[in-house]
Amino acid sequence: MKVTAIKTNIFREGDSLLSFVQTYVPRIVEGSIIAITSKVVSLAEGRVVVHGTAQETKRFIEKESEMAIQTKHVLLTVSQGTLMANAGIDESNANGKLILLPKDSFKSAKKLWNTLRKTYKVKKLGIIITDSRTFPLRAGATGIALGYAGFKGIKDYRGTPDIFGRLFKVSRANVADGIAAAAVLGMGEGREQTPLVVIEGVKGLTFTERVDRNEIKIPIEDDMYLPLFAQFFKKK
Repeated sequence: MKVTAIKTNIFREGDSLLSFVQTYVPRIVEGSIIAITSKVVSLAEGRVVVHGTAQETKRFIEKESEMAIQTKHVLLTVSQGTLMANAGIDESNANGKLILLPKDSFKSAKKLWNTLRKTYKVKKLGIIITDSRTFPLRAGATGIALGYAGFKGIKDYRGTPDIFGRLFKVSRANVADGIAAAAVLGMGEGREQTPLVVIEGVKGLTFTERVDRNEIKIPIEDDMYLPLFAQFFKKK
């Protein structure tokens, strides 16, 4: 798998996402994946608010969340079906404003996928809108897929044999988040200014015209980590 992070100029609020990609990705090889940070998508869609008081920021976070609890450092939230800090609202590299997550990352990915396939005349193409988050009991941030288009995000091993013939009962590979993690590692978390990544040569990837946005989600009541935080979450 080849991961190429692309250095760009600063993307400004209201800039064209399509023009941005075309400027820095002159050609796309059949079977490639284009990963783009959610911040750029949000800026293109105008998902930006003026930075106010701490209380105003908290209200924005709660408004963007399905569930929220106050922790020592952040509001721990569920937003877009994903556990994350502060509903993904970010102040870093935001020039004094707050950048919200895209309203619907799967819809945004599908729109870009449709346009880029026509523009670059490719059939097999994947789009991933990435974000980064921390995991319980692990230091540092890693990438996740907020939304994607053009490929199956889950590889299901259930019912297939392992190397000794034993059938898998629960094993599934999260392809979307795995690719997003590689992309975000290439993007960096600071001043790198590399919000675009082109990924080629992903083995075993299944391209598809239609994506099931729920395939990578687990209902919170079925999540194995629920006992750790269920007593603290309050429904809005």
